[in-house]
Amino acid sequence: MGVPEQRLSTTVLVIGTGGSGLRAAIELAEVGIDVLAVGKRPKEDAHTSLAAGGINAALATMDPQDTWQQHAADTLRESYLLGDPRTTEIVTRGAARGIDDLERYGMTFAREADGRISQRFFGAHTFRRTAFAGDYTGLEIQRTLIRRASQLNVPILDGVYITRLLVHDGAVFGAYGFDLASGRRHLVHADAVILAAGGHTRIWRRTSSRRDENTGDSFRLAVDAGARLRDPELVQFHPSGIIEPENAAGTLVSEAARGEGGILRNALGERFMGRYDPERMELSTRDRVALASYTEIKEGRGTPKGGVWLDVSHLPRQTIMNRLPRVYQTLLDLQMLDITRDPIEVAPTAHYSMGGVWVRPEDHSTDVRGLYAIGEAASGLHGANRLGGNSLIELLVYGRITGRAAAAYSESLTSQPRSAAAVAQARAEVDDLLAADGPENVRALQRAVRNTMTEHAGVVRDEEGLRAGLADLDVIEKRMENVGVHPDIAGYQDLAHAFDLKAAVLAARATLEAALERRETRGCHNRSDYPDLDPELRVNLVWSSATGVTRESIAPVPDEIAQLMAEVSTEGKLVE
Repeated sequence: MGVPEQRLSTTVLVIGTGGSGLRAAIELAEVGIDVLAVGKRPKEDAHTSLAAGGINAALATMDPQDTWQQHAADTLRESYLLGDPRTTEIVTRGAARGIDDLERYGMTFAREADGRISQRFFGAHTFRRTAFAGDYTGLEIQRTLIRRASQLNVPILDGVYITRLLVHDGAVFGAYGFDLASGRRHLVHADAVILAAGGHTRIWRRTSSRRDENTGDSFRLAVDAGARLRDPELVQFHPSGIIEPENAAGTLVSEAARGEGGILRNALGERFMGRYDPERMELSTRDRVALASYTEIKEGRGTPKGGVWLDVSHLPRQTIMNRLPRVYQTLLDLQMLDITRDPIEVAPTAHYSMGGVWVRPEDHSTDVRGLYAIGEAASGLHGANRLGGNSLIELLVYGRITGRAAAAYSESLTSQPRSAAAVAQARAEVDDLLAADGPENVRALQRAVRNTMTEHAGVVRDEEGLRAGLADLDVIEKRMENVGVHPDIAGYQDLAHAFDLKAAVLAARATLEAALERRETRGCHNRSDYPDLDPELRVNLVWSSATGVTRESIAPVPDEIAQLMAEVSTEGKLVE
C-alpha cells in the first residue's frame, strides 16, 4: 500500500465543510463534544460560498406583519404541497435564532439607517424577509462559520475524499477515505456521522455547481450504507445561468438581479414573462421563470447561443455597483461584459437538489442508526419548488439541531460496535479501483452521464425520454466495468473522479426512475405527457437500490398555516 493508513477517532464525524457541516460542528464544539469535519474541497471554497441572494427569516424588521407562520405558508405553497409541514415549521420557527447565531459569530448584515437588519423581497415571498450581505451572503456566512470553528479549535481536514460509510448491524461507526494529494488512506471511527456533502446537480451539463462538487456523493454514501432517498427527481433549475465561456456554463447570475428590477427579454426583444405570470412577471417563482425561458428558447425565440436576455442596464449604475457587485465583477471577469450597459445571455441551469437523503423531520436522522443528513444532502423542506433564500436558513437551523441530536445519540450508546468486514470492504473498493487499467476514461463517462441527464431529464421530461435515459445508463454502467484509474504526480484526482462517477450514476438512476413514476406536472417537475397536477401524487417518492420507488404520504398542514396559504395556481404551467 506504500503510505500507512491514518487512523482517527472522534465522537461525531461531519462529512462536508460547507455551511451545514460547519454549523453542526460548531454546535458540537460549543457543547463540548469531540468533532472532526472532513471535506474534499478547501473549506473556504465550499459550495455555500456561491449562494448570493440572501437568507430568510420572518424578523419583521421591514414588514411588521410578517410571522413564522406566513413564512411556513409561503414555503409550503411554493413546495406545491410536497414539503413536509413539520420540517417547514421547525425551519421557519427556528429562523430568527439562526440569524441571531450568525450575529453572535460576528456576521455583518446589510442594515437600514436606524440599525435594523435590512430585508428584501425574493420571488414569491408575501413579505420582505430575505436578509443579505451585498450579493455575497453565502460567502459571508461561510467566512463567519470558518472563523467561529477556528475560535473553537474544530479540527477540519481539507482535501480528504470519503469513499464509504462504515456500518455494522444497521448502525454507522465511521467512514473510510483517502487524501486527494498523497493518496494516504483515512480510517475514521465515530459514534455518529453527519452527512453534509451536498446534492447532485453536477450530473447535468449546465449547472451552477463547479467541477467535481455536487456529483451525488451524499446520495451514494447514504444508499450504500442502507439509507433511502426521497424525491430525487425534484431538481430546481435556476432561470439564469450564463451560457459561456464553456468552462463556466451554468454559473449563476443571482436572483437578486431580478429582485432589483432586472428584465427578461427574448431574441425579438419581447418582455416575455407577461405570457407566463403577468402579475409577478420576473419576480415569479424559479420554476415558472425557468419554464418560461425554456419555452421561449424551445419555440425558436431564443438568443443565438440558445438563451434569453437578462437586462439590468436600465438601473442606475450606483444601484448595480452597490446591490449587485458580484454579478458585475463575474461578468466582467468571464465575458468582459459590462452589465451597466449590456444585457446578459442566460438559460436555465441545474441549481439545487430539493430531494435528497430520507430523514426524520425532528432531528434529520436516517434509516441507519447514528447517521444524519443535513443541507442539500437532505430532503423534506423544499418539495417541488424551493423558495429563494430558504436553503441558507435551513443549514443553520438543522446544523444546530442535528449537532445536538448526534451528541445525544453518542451519549446513549452502551458499546461502540465495529466490523472488520466493513473496513475490509471499504479498503478493497479503493484497491480495486487503483488496480483498474481498462480502456474506458472516467471523465468521458462522466460527460456521458451529463449528456444523458441534460437530454432526457432536463426542465421538461416525458416517458420516452426517461426510458431512453435509463437505457443510456445501463450502457454507461457496463462501460464502467472497464475504466482505467491513473493517479499521477499531481495527486489522486483520477481516483476521486472514479468515485464521483459511481455517485453520479446512482443519483442519475434514482432521478430517472422517480421522474418516470411522477406522472404529473408539479413545480419544477414538468412532464409534457402529463401536463396537469395529479392530486393522487401529492406524495413523496422514496427510492432505494433494493426497492426502487415507493410512495410515502405527507403529513397534513396545520390549520394556522393552511389558512395563510393562497391557492397554488397552475397558470403559466402549460408546457410545450
